[in-house]
Amino acid sequence: MRLTRTLSVTAAATVLAASVVVGGASTAQAAATTYANCTAVHKVYSGGIAKKSVTKNRVTSKGKVSYRALQGTVKKDDALYSANKKLDADGDGIACEKS
Repeated sequence: MRLTRTLSVTAAATVLAASVVVGGASTAQAAATTYANCTAVHKVYSGGIAKKSVTKNRVTSKGKVSYRALQGTVKKDDALYSANKKLDADGDGIACEKS
């Protein structure tokens, strides 16, 4: 009886320790990658990086604003966009977009 109880406690402790390690690894989020320039972004995401809420590319030409469909592979990720916000020259929520 005593041997069974000791094995049960040991097994329970092992399962608990394993679940803490696995749980910690799955909930930890990696830091967003910061790219040096748009050439580096285009190697990974051909259409640039956008906020999740962006659905179209805002283009301003001669003072007139128009909207165009997103082109290429656009990664929609708020954290990734925030890390690379400096690459959004026109401030439309899409860094390194192709228009």
